[in-house]
Amino acid sequence: MSGVRKAGVIGWPVSHSLSPAMMTAWLSDVGIEGEYSPVAAAPEDFAGTIHRLRDAGYAGVNVTLPHKEAALALADTASDAARAAGAANVLVFQTAKIHADNTDITGIRAALDEGGWQAGTGPAVLIGAGGAARAALYVLKAANVPVRIVNRSPDRAAVLARSMGCAAEIHGLEAAPRALEGARLIINATSLGMKGQPALTLPLDILPADALVFDMVYVPLETAFLKQARALGLRTADGLSMLIGQARPAFEAFFGKPVPARTPVRAMLEAALEGRP
Repeated sequence: MSGVRKAGVIGWPVSHSLSPAMMTAWLSDVGIEGEYSPVAAAPEDFAGTIHRLRDAGYAGVNVTLPHKEAALALADTASDAARAAGAANVLVFQTAKIHADNTDITGIRAALDEGGWQAGTGPAVLIGAGGAARAALYVLKAANVPVRIVNRSPDRAAVLARSMGCAAEIHGLEAAPRALEGARLIINATSLGMKGQPALTLPLDILPADALVFDMVYVPLETAFLKQARALGLRTADGLSMLIGQARPAFEAFFGKPVPARTPVRAMLEAALEGRP
């Protein structure tokens, strides 16, 4: 097994992750002798687990909640994207160093591209102020679009905007209708709408007809938020597009080859989601 290239996804919990099925399908299609497995690690065990994986010959890991900020802090070097976002979802184990990257940014761009978003069409509304929101704000700032951040805690949203040098408008949840006026892009970067969480409820009927509604949640794949948007005839993008988009550069970093375009991973992952209780 010495020739097998190994990587994985680390989180707490991690059993729900779709990444092993996706990466394994790509490995099979490319013809690489490799393994990609889930690794459960509690926050207090994160650093030790990372070092054990590197010592065991892993090429690197994807990092999911709640470890993304800890991953950046642990790394010896980091990409501009990871530093700007303040979090890393990819760690690549180099000869003597650990390198951090944030491909969530790539995934967000992929989802927006699939949704047909054009940066120059108007303001963007970002719901949330956590780690996922940081990656989204990085994309929006780079696109030079006016940003309005809506969050339960306006103070936290203001801290996020300042930390990333973004002159965003800040709104509490009660002011969300005002924030939505004239917006061409709405991004849900919270867990609202995720299975087991309350739904995200916003008056989407006040949006322009050409607005794009993007929900990072993918369990369920069609959240109530997206269902509402589609019923109104609005364009939508879902969290599965982001998941696949962020995984492509990670696969190449771990296994040295680009993802094969022919692999129908979206259909496979949709089927996997439908089969979950």
